[in-house]
Amino acid sequence: MTTLFQKIGIKRTAIALVLLVVGGAGIGYALSEKPKKQDEAAKAEDRPVLVRKVVFGPGKPPRVLVGTLRARIEGDQGFRVAGKIAERSVQAGDRVKAGAILAILDSTDLRLQREAAEAELAAAKSAEQQAGAELQRILDLRRQGWSTEQVLDRQKAARDEAAGRRTRAERQLEIAANGQSYAELRALNDGVVTLTYAEAGQVVSAGQPILRIAQDGEREALVAIPEHALEEARAGSAEVVLWSGAEKAYSARLRELAPSADPATRTFAARYVVAGLPADAALGMSVTLRLAEREQAMVARVPLSAILNQGEGTEVFVLDAAKGTIHRQSVRVLSYDAREATVTGNLREADQVVSLGIHKLKDGQKVRSRLDTKTD
Repeated sequence: MTTLFQKIGIKRTAIALVLLVVGGAGIGYALSEKPKKQDEAAKAEDRPVLVRKVVFGPGKPPRVLVGTLRARIEGDQGFRVAGKIAERSVQAGDRVKAGAILAILDSTDLRLQREAAEAELAAAKSAEQQAGAELQRILDLRRQGWSTEQVLDRQKAARDEAAGRRTRAERQLEIAANGQSYAELRALNDGVVTLTYAEAGQVVSAGQPILRIAQDGEREALVAIPEHALEEARAGSAEVVLWSGAEKAYSARLRELAPSADPATRTFAARYVVAGLPADAALGMSVTLRLAEREQAMVARVPLSAILNQGEGTEVFVLDAAKGTIHRQSVRVLSYDAREATVTGNLREADQVVSLGIHKLKDGQKVRSRLDTKTD
C-alpha cells in the first residue's frame, strides 16, 4: 500500500510540475504577444503608402495616325520630243538646281531637221526676191503701156505667195530650233530626284516621264483618314512628330482632303502642311499625326488601382501632405483604359492620390507616403 501511495504522489507531483510549466509558458506567451499587437497597431496608424500625382489632360485623347513626309509639289518631267536617250545625268536622291541638265537625247535627227528648215527658208527668201523683182519690171512695162492689168495682178499674187512661203519657212525653222533645244531635259525648279523611269539608250516618246522631282519648299504629311474621323480632320487641331525625332512636335494645317474614299482601304487621303521642319528632313520619313479637338474640358487621369468603390460611389484617397493624413474624395469616372481612369471631381493638379492598397486604408488615417516615380 505504501508503495502504491508513493507512486500516486510522484505522479501528482509530475502533473503539477507539467501544469506549472505550461502555465508559465502561457503567461510568457501572453506577455510577449501583447507588445507585438501594440506594435502592429502603432504601425497600422502610420501605414506606408504609394502616391501618384494627379495628371490633367484633354477629356478626349488625341487620335493618332501614321503617315509619310512628302513634298508640297512633286511632278514628273519628260522630253517634249521623241528620241533616244543619249545620257542621263542624275540618279534618284540627287539634289538639282533649276536649269540643271537632267538628261540628253540623241540630237542627230533634230539637227538635220533644223538644217532642212534653214535651207527651206533660204529658198523661200530667194523666191520672194525673184517674185518682187519680176513685179517691179511688170510695173515699169505697165506704165509704158507694154503690159496688161491681168499680168500685173498675176505677178502681185505670185509675190504675195512667195512672201507667205518665206513666213512659213521662218516658223518651221523656229519649230526645228525649239525641237533641237528640247533634246536637253532641264530641271524646272530646285528639288530632289525621287524616281527615275528611263535609262540611257532607251527610246522614249514625247511626254513620257523620265524622272520625278520633289520641289524644295513646304513639306507635307500624307495620311489616311478613316471615315469616322473626317470631322476631326476638318475642324480639329493637328501636330506632327517625326519618328526620327519624337522629342519635338510640329504644328500642322490641313491643306487637302480627298473628296472620295480609297476603294481598297475605305480611307480618305489627306495632306497636312508641316511648319518649321529642319532643312535636312528626308522625304518619305515616317511621321505620327495627332488630331485633337480645338476646345475641350480638361479632366484628371488617375491609376486604376486608386479607384475605390464600397457601395457609396466612386472615391479616391487624397493625401494631405501637411498633416500626413489621407481623406476620401468623391469622383466621377468618365472612362477607363488599360492603366488609367479618366475622372472628374474636386481634384487639383497638385493633388496626390494613393495608388496602392487602398482597400486597407481608412478616412483620416495617418500615413507615410512615397511618390510613385515609375509612372510619374
